[in-house]
Amino acid sequence: MSRFERSNIARMQGYSFGEQPDDPFVVKLNTNENPYPPSPAVQQALLKVDVSRLRVYPPPTANSLRDLIAAQHGLKREQILLTNGGDEALRLAITTFVEPAAAIGYTDPSYSLYPVLADIHDASISSVRLKYDWSIPDDYAARMNEDGVDLSCIVNPHAPSGTLVALPQIETIANALNGVLLLDEAYVDFVDPELGHDSTRLLERCDNLLILRSFSKGYGLAGLRLGYLMGSAELIDPLINKTRDSYNVDTLTQILGSAAFADQTYARSTWDRVRQDREKLVVELTALGLHCPPSQSNFVLAQIPAGSNFSAAQTYQALKESNILVRFFNAPRLDDKLRITVGTADQNQQLCDALRKILQ
Repeated sequence: MSRFERSNIARMQGYSFGEQPDDPFVVKLNTNENPYPPSPAVQQALLKVDVSRLRVYPPPTANSLRDLIAAQHGLKREQILLTNGGDEALRLAITTFVEPAAAIGYTDPSYSLYPVLADIHDASISSVRLKYDWSIPDDYAARMNEDGVDLSCIVNPHAPSGTLVALPQIETIANALNGVLLLDEAYVDFVDPELGHDSTRLLERCDNLLILRSFSKGYGLAGLRLGYLMGSAELIDPLINKTRDSYNVDTLTQILGSAAFADQTYARSTWDRVRQDREKLVVELTALGLHCPPSQSNFVLAQIPAGSNFSAAQTYQALKESNILVRFFNAPRLDDKLRITVGTADQNQQLCDALRKILQ
């Protein structure tokens, strides 16, 4: 340990990311990437890039892409902030809205980066345990306020269960909170469109609401690192004009992100394929005796049945030895479960075939 390291950094544990194998033959179902490539328009845009543009800095506020996003959501440019992945959006929200020594809140379990970012900021943590069915307790906002939480994070659809919180409850929570509510919708593109889930409608009525979206999942661009925040112009202004890094989204990312976002027809076709594959995967897993709560994401949380020959940890390891990666969390309420990314039909079949051999 360096003697120059801040004391809170020395005490904390870093974020534990999913394995990234070099072997292309590994079936990778552990980090929730889109199993389908980005739009062909991305490849075309890349081939047309004039590399001389890389000599100068990128457009500092990415206005062209902000305008595309604003038009898609029926918002104004001033309500959009582009970020270097969704994780930068989280960091910026904490830096901008959380006072020193104040609290950051979230549900438990949730995205494991939240407590890491809280520790980096040297903030206290307020977590509220979800109900047995992964729903949010009715007193969530009251408990956040009681603990003096400046920023509360709710991932919706929830990670790692995939369950969806209805918009009326989100609105009730936002209006009851004293601080800012960050609605982390990294997986929202995979929600069944018949549900009519559109959280941007809440921005007119909730001036403390930030909505996070990502290009990593829905647009197949996890390797590019691009995300965005939506909120009132008053919430976005300090983020973009004060706490954001200058030129935080590079030229190539702006060009390729614009190409991907403009091709909504292609993107939505991949979302639909993932939803269909998700339904089939749940049927297969259920037939094997695994319980999966209803998921509106591109992953499912599968509970290993009691009395199985292998525990969840052992099943994870056995799958890994079969060149299939899933995610195991050694944490309360999760240590008997595996989080499984929805892959292609072929990948899902390989997974189920391997599970059948392991569990039987």
